[in-house]
Amino acid sequence: MSSEGLSTRAASLLRTLVDMHIREGQPVGSKALHVESGLSVSPATIRNVMSDLEERGYLSSPHTSAGRVPTAQGYRLFVDSLLQMGPIDETAIQTLRHELNPSRPSADLIASASSLLTQVTSQAGIVTVPRPKASQLRQIEFLPLSDSRVLVILVVNEREVQNRVIELSRPLSEAQLRSAADWINHRHAGSDLSQVKQLLVGEMAQARAHIDDHLEAALQLAKDAMDVEDAPEEYVVAGENRLLQQAGADDMDKLRELFDAFERKRDLLELLDRCSRADGVQIFIGEEAGYKVLGDYSVITAPYAQGTQPVGVLGVIGPTRMAYERVIPLVDITARLLTAALSR
Repeated sequence: MSSEGLSTRAASLLRTLVDMHIREGQPVGSKALHVESGLSVSPATIRNVMSDLEERGYLSSPHTSAGRVPTAQGYRLFVDSLLQMGPIDETAIQTLRHELNPSRPSADLIASASSLLTQVTSQAGIVTVPRPKASQLRQIEFLPLSDSRVLVILVVNEREVQNRVIELSRPLSEAQLRSAADWINHRHAGSDLSQVKQLLVGEMAQARAHIDDHLEAALQLAKDAMDVEDAPEEYVVAGENRLLQQAGADDMDKLRELFDAFERKRDLLELLDRCSRADGVQIFIGEEAGYKVLGDYSVITAPYAQGTQPVGVLGVIGPTRMAYERVIPLVDITARLLTAALSR
């Protein structure tokens, strides 16, 4: 007996049927399965085995066809016990190594990972963007420009420099700008930016109470400069068109719900957060992910790191009948190559 109490013959026929359904996307009939399997048994025996697999919940019969298709439970058994991994496509490996070049900036590497996964797997690629590290204010400078604009130079953390051009709410002289920068640096250098922004609000109120219009304007200028700090996307999805290309006419409503989920982000972020806390490749088939919208889709993820510190997770979303033997190792190696590039 093989996995889940199936006979060796039943397991072999289930594996063959899943392979055929992944390849052709159509219900598999007993005659076609008999020919494909190459087993020296009668068609009646094949039908009996298929009926038994259906009773166990591994196959289902679409109303419009005499053939059968794998259920999510059938795919789970296939992935866990029957899947035979093939060699990874060398062209895909070369593409990944070329694009995940350690010489590229970390942000570019992460942003391109979802598109790369789409390219090599033909599924929708997804990658979470690492939460930004807390930024400490080291120094702030104000340089007057033409009209009422001011160049704000923020030095954060060790040596990261950010430049922003801000419009003045009221006129300030160069001396007043320099004095305000000195005052902020003296009081707040070394503090977290988010904390500095909160403190500036209180200090603006104090300046207003003391009728110090110039100081209040300078503090507002500094706060505005810190407020425009762009929050990164929580995750990046690429290749939604690949899902469209694989969808049939009956799948469009489900696909629209999935795209809506991409926009809402909350559910997928919760799932990806769970994946980021697990080791290695994670595979969710259908509603195993915990969300009805993913009922006809599979999610395959792997965490990536910078050095020894996990920073995010990447993966693919595609129909349950995706080519798991090819996609799973590609997700795994993409995560490993991204980790290697970020760690250098």
